[in-house]
Amino acid sequence: MRIAVDLNRCQGCAQCMYLAHQDFRLTGQEALTYEPNPDDERRLQVERAAATGAPFPN
Repeated sequence: MRIAVDLNRCQGCAQCMYLAHQDFRLTGQEALTYEPNPDDERRLQVERAAATGAPFPN
């Protein structure tokens, strides 16, 4: 599985980091770094973090 984060929309809330800390990290105060190709074992955790972690308005 490959993931991508729209860094233009990322608000640096770090919710994804708490839900899948192996794959999402904050560097400095607001710079999100992430693993674009996580292991298949963590697929559900990464999908959940991506779907529910970011507080984007609808």
